[in-house]
Amino acid sequence: MFRFANPEFLYLLLILPVLLIFYIYIIKARKRAIKKYGTPELISSLMPEASPKRRQLKYFVLFTALAVVIFIIAGPQFGSKRETVKHQGIEVMVCLDISNSMLAQDITPNRLEKAKQMLSRLTDGLENDKMGLIVFAGDAFTQLPITSDYISAKMFLSSINPSMVSTQGTAIGSAIDLAMRSFTPDDNAGKAIVIITDGENHEGNAVQAATEAADKGVKINVVGIGLPKGAPIPLNNNDFMKDNAGNVVITQLNEAMCQEIAQAGKGMYIRADNTNSALKAIQGELDKMTKSEVESQVYSEYDEQFPFLAWIALVLIVAEIIISERKNRLFRNVKLFS
Repeated sequence: MFRFANPEFLYLLLILPVLLIFYIYIIKARKRAIKKYGTPELISSLMPEASPKRRQLKYFVLFTALAVVIFIIAGPQFGSKRETVKHQGIEVMVCLDISNSMLAQDITPNRLEKAKQMLSRLTDGLENDKMGLIVFAGDAFTQLPITSDYISAKMFLSSINPSMVSTQGTAIGSAIDLAMRSFTPDDNAGKAIVIITDGENHEGNAVQAATEAADKGVKINVVGIGLPKGAPIPLNNNDFMKDNAGNVVITQLNEAMCQEIAQAGKGMYIRADNTNSALKAIQGELDKMTKSEVESQVYSEYDEQFPFLAWIALVLIVAEIIISERKNRLFRNVKLFS
């Protein structure tokens, strides 16, 4: 893993284009000054040992050395090894419904986007916990294996959409079963499942799966997303989804089913609305769980890489000093820089 110890110093690289523009200005100003004394060919014959190419080479060598020095100041480092870090936390598997009904806009901006916003904030509140993400509609798939890498979790959230699962439906039972298989083997770690769904078109084994999970000590909390009065499902062509008879389909939050699943899973049910009450309730419920020792892999040491760059800078500076702006009389006829 590569990083800079002091990345703020990389802003000094903005000086380089300014210096380049200044150098070009100097060259043009020098040419204008020479033309006042005669043609360039005449002036060149009067100064046979002068070498504009060498002068330019010296500048660009010094220019490169300055860039290398800036990188040195920024402190380039490579992670030398990964270390197992132990801390107190829990394991949370989030099961997110991404069926087409989650596009309904009875929740602002829509059910799915509201759920993603809530999960992003939930991730911000995690510290020493592990989190995994499962998406489901008619089938359930692991979007992110359980991890303490919260940055990756938020990146995966941004790409979630209903097209990721081709089979429509609400396979909550399959999502619970997959979540149970996704936890680490550590029996001492506190484990919980958070399901975010509108509960519509659910499969019949959801309550049974929740009961089996609770029997194994895994609490299931359910967030109902949407409103009981429902809303139409928008399509890409600025129309709404219709049934075979041509009527607009109204998707409604199946609150009774969500409550039944939460009760079977010995967890909490809460409806998500346009406020942050659901997020606070879920965070509070997770905070109540018994924390246990959780392991995670992190980079424990970083090796400084500046010595290699320092040698490059030193060689460039020495080369700039050695290179003369004038041609060596012994090699006057050698067109090395022509």
